[in-house]
Amino acid sequence: MPLSAEHKQKTRQRIVDCARELFNRRGFDEVSIDEIMQRAGLTRGGFYNHFKAKEELYAEAVSAYLDFDPSQRWEGIRLDPGCGDAFGRQIVEAYLSTAHLADIEAHCPMIALPSDTARAGPHARRAYRCLVEHMASMLARGMEGEDDGARDRSLAITALCVGGMVLARTVDDPAFADEVRRAARAVALELIGSAD
Repeated sequence: MPLSAEHKQKTRQRIVDCARELFNRRGFDEVSIDEIMQRAGLTRGGFYNHFKAKEELYAEAVSAYLDFDPSQRWEGIRLDPGCGDAFGRQIVEAYLSTAHLADIEAHCPMIALPSDTARAGPHARRAYRCLVEHMASMLARGMEGEDDGARDRSLAITALCVGGMVLARTVDDPAFADEVRRAARAVALELIGSAD
């Protein structure tokens, strides 16, 4: 009896979730299809029922973060898209939070995978670009009509958030990592402006 479309979709999602966590932890090259499938509780042969190649899975794992809701994973985080420029502040607070920094498996791929993506093929790079654009557009939403520089400011805030977290994640001194994270947060919030 063939499996239902719903079962197939749930299995595919489980593979993507396991891959995203492994890629975040160790990078694209260091993770094998066998490891991903084992973590998902499946056989390697099943991989090709869902994906043509590992890079296709990688691109989908990056894209999956478009639907990530940090309030579902990190305590004390709240995102309300209907609250104007306060939404931008909420994004910055969540992105540059200690919870995000500590949760390596749920890191945004923009933090965890920039070097891997830079060396990846067009599908992964396109998924990464879409993620950057998505974050910038969410930030710009609260600034629209405020001035003509909302897009530039939202891109700068995105760069501060991602760059700040990349540096905080890679330095060997936790106190300095926290200082970097807090400094990026302060300047990003300043660029957003004060909440109404």
